[in-house]
Amino acid sequence: MATVYPGDYTTLAGEPFALQEYYASCYANGSLTLLFLPISRHSQNILRSPAHSASISIWSDRPAASRPRVSLIGNVTLFPDLSLTPDLARIQACYLAQHPDAWRWLPGPREPHVAYWARFDPHAVYFVGGFGDEHYIGYIPLETYQEALPGGHQGRRVPGRLLVDQQGRSS
Repeated sequence: MATVYPGDYTTLAGEPFALQEYYASCYANGSLTLLFLPISRHSQNILRSPAHSASISIWSDRPAASRPRVSLIGNVTLFPDLSLTPDLARIQACYLAQHPDAWRWLPGPREPHVAYWARFDPHAVYFVGGFGDEHYIGYIPLETYQEALPGGHQGRRVPGRLLVDQQGRSS
């Protein structure tokens, strides 16, 4: 995930901040579920951003120049009141299925730090199919991303939910 330090931050105002963060694909439209801990630097930057902006990078296996990857640019919707979190049981089960070790930090009375559920909604999708001129590199229409099947193409898992050929056509 990448965020930006707020403008009034003492030493790094306006600078980007990026670290790998847990997310889970729990929505049919490609939005992502986040476990939002206000103590984290990303969460603090998101809270101070008027649009709650962030970017999340997605890839399969280990990142490498030859492998496809996607950058999702969007905003974060927070659900600070656990009782008002939409589909709470479903997103919690989905998140834990992808990150079983996260049970310690789930929102509720037992967490070591305050935690909320949040949803990341992409509004732009940038795809890098791999290295060189053999792969598509560029923006993908949001609707194409949202309509793609999460399982990938022909049974293969593909980052960012879709496979794009060299001409930029989704399949």
